[in-house]
Amino acid sequence: MTYSALPPQQTSRLQAAAKKHLWMHFTQHEAHAEKDVPIMVRGRGVHLWDAQGKRYIDGLAGLFTSQLGHGRHELAETAATQMSQLEFMPLWSYAHPPAIELAQRLASDAPGDLNRVFFTNSGSESVETAWKLAKQYYKLTGKPSKHKVISRATAYHGTTQGALSITGIADLKQNFEPLVPSTFHVSNANAYRAPELTAGALEVTDRESLERFGRWAADQIALTIEAQGPETVAAVFLEPVQNAGGCFPPPPGYFERVRDICDEYDVLLVSDEVICAFGRLGHMFGAEHFDYQPDIITTAKGITSGYAPLGAVIASDKLMEPFLKPGEMFGHGYTFGGHPVSTAVALKNLQLFDEEKILEHVRSNAGSFRGTLEKLLNLPIVGDVRGEGFFYGIELVKDKVTRESFNAEESNRILYKFISKKLFEEGLYCRADDRGDPVIQLSPPLIAGQSDFEGIEQILRGVLTEAWTLI
Repeated sequence: MTYSALPPQQTSRLQAAAKKHLWMHFTQHEAHAEKDVPIMVRGRGVHLWDAQGKRYIDGLAGLFTSQLGHGRHELAETAATQMSQLEFMPLWSYAHPPAIELAQRLASDAPGDLNRVFFTNSGSESVETAWKLAKQYYKLTGKPSKHKVISRATAYHGTTQGALSITGIADLKQNFEPLVPSTFHVSNANAYRAPELTAGALEVTDRESLERFGRWAADQIALTIEAQGPETVAAVFLEPVQNAGGCFPPPPGYFERVRDICDEYDVLLVSDEVICAFGRLGHMFGAEHFDYQPDIITTAKGITSGYAPLGAVIASDKLMEPFLKPGEMFGHGYTFGGHPVSTAVALKNLQLFDEEKILEHVRSNAGSFRGTLEKLLNLPIVGDVRGEGFFYGIELVKDKVTRESFNAEESNRILYKFISKKLFEEGLYCRADDRGDPVIQLSPPLIAGQSDFEGIEQILRGVLTEAWTLI
């Protein structure tokens, strides 16, 4: 399928308006002073088209979001139908059918007794909500000093003040300090860098050593709880597969040990699944994929496949209990949280998941995706290929034997100024990232298949082969 380019006059007008008025997110605007802003105008399936009519593979599902792919008329029609019936109603002491039905559906899909659903608009808001919920829960249960949060180094949990405080990426935080106090960070579970993290104490080459590393990484949480005082720590926020830094799957036994630690110290385990939920790993929730039971799941993105903004916090019955007492309430909410149109779209999205067997598709094709990407390991610049399901990171190195990484100048010159731009020029929309070590992140729509995997690999191979000559 092809699409015509926009008329040149319209494209020129849009370029001028974008440069004059549009403040883009996480964007160095100076870079667009002399060059055009990429303007995407259409999407269908796993592909995007820009204003010039050029086609791209969407290797990032928009932003880990477009689970069912682009151009799904069923979701657009659902939104239009809901708008014509009830376009807006807040959930402030009132309810409406799509929010009720979606809450019921999420509770039925979530593991264990996670039966209470609080709707937000985004992943950052979900993380913010979960922290506030944890603090008020402990105040209501007679433990008012429990308010601190532990998360992992280089982990990204959002941009609002609380969520940014939980985030473990120093460079993202410096311009907005002072942030919310009481957040602490432990080592991540990057097995590729395990000897470095543990001062050479481990060589992570087999399952036994991976399990030892996982135990070590989990125990850093226990040590931090002890150091801060168990009576002050409210929650641990962890992604099933950590995004920032380049897709760190948990070592074997990691989450089992974390769950034990949280139980021992009466600390809530929050599974931040803004990326990992809704099929990204082949299950509805990442906690199910790795067989652990959280107290709270935070989510957003794929809940609607990006067709409307929506997030959710799914909490256990235990956490709801103190709020059911006379006179109590969770003093928190959002005007558009649980919007009728967004929740109706989410319901339809999950219905299509069932009808099209999306979870089964991801599980049956995950091995092919991994195998196709692992072909890139024969390139000298590729140090590691890691991930789960349809969510992968490719770590780039200067030396495969020593695992020497890029320095700051090389990351800027090679990763951003060459690789990122060149991949887009060659027709692959993905993400080059150095929040941690330099990686390329891939997260295609969940409808992608082998031909799409091969297209991604071929573009990556050509660009990375050329990038090696710049080192």
